[in-house]
Amino acid sequence: MQQKKVAGMISTDLTPYLEQLIQRQTDQGGFSEQSGGIDQPDATAWAICILQHDEQFTSQLKPARDYLTKNQLKNGSVPIVQEHPDTVWPTPLAVLAWHSSSDHQAQQKQAIEFLLSRYGHHWASNQQKEDSLLEHDPSIHGWPWVANTHSWVSPTALAMLALSVTGHGNNERVKEGTEMIVNRQLPHGGWNYGNTFVWGQELRPFPETTGMALNALAGRASPNQVERSLEYLARELPTLRTPIALGWGLLGLAAWQQRPAQWQTLIQRCFEQQARYGLYNTTSLSLLLAASIASEGLESLFNLYDKTIAHRIAI
Repeated sequence: MQQKKVAGMISTDLTPYLEQLIQRQTDQGGFSEQSGGIDQPDATAWAICILQHDEQFTSQLKPARDYLTKNQLKNGSVPIVQEHPDTVWPTPLAVLAWHSSSDHQAQQKQAIEFLLSRYGHHWASNQQKEDSLLEHDPSIHGWPWVANTHSWVSPTALAMLALSVTGHGNNERVKEGTEMIVNRQLPHGGWNYGNTFVWGQELRPFPETTGMALNALAGRASPNQVERSLEYLARELPTLRTPIALGWGLLGLAAWQQRPAQWQTLIQRCFEQQARYGLYNTTSLSLLLAASIASEGLESLFNLYDKTIAHRIAI
């Protein structure tokens, strides 16, 4: 995939996929997963994080961010649907989507306070029964998918990334999240949803969860702590065909400066699969675009945005 850069913009080769995203914006300002669908906070946040990198789509950003504001609850969280306020996992995505928006600093601050003050359901490891299904340490705090449930790898990784991007990377919650994710690492490398053994059998890793975990741990864990996970992901990457697995996989390796030489070919091949399998949903397409843009992991996507804005102001 030849990269044709335009000053202050994403590669022009990616423009058709950005336009594909734009077609999902609804009259309410949010984005749906597919054209003609119902807008969702997660899809909206992902679309914002990508479209903000191209100045030709600036006018679409404020209505999208305002849509997230309308869906924010009084406690600062942004649930996936208003009817189920405990589904708090999109909150970190909203924090990222509001990043660097002067019109939405109050909403972002409230969402950050929610992330810093809320815990999943945990219990002391010495209370764990001998015949328990769990073999990880359930006392280490992370973040849950749903309020008042146990913490798992994906929502913890997203919360850590959102807090780090917004300047809270040294908070104790992020440090404990680091400990939690390291504790959930499989002995032979990688992560799944967040358990390690069931009935004495080591579980299999997932490339997408492994990529998320490696993004969250970059700059926090030592290379020795994640060596097997990096090796696992590097082996799996050439075989990955789906946008979520490939997107998170590439971002995970890139966060540790291990972007493979064939990354452009892998992404282009995945984009082209839409002709056979149909258009990817907004979240999947955004992740693949993020992997195309962010050369040092997901966090660098927002560092890149800050530099682009500074460049535009300078000229």
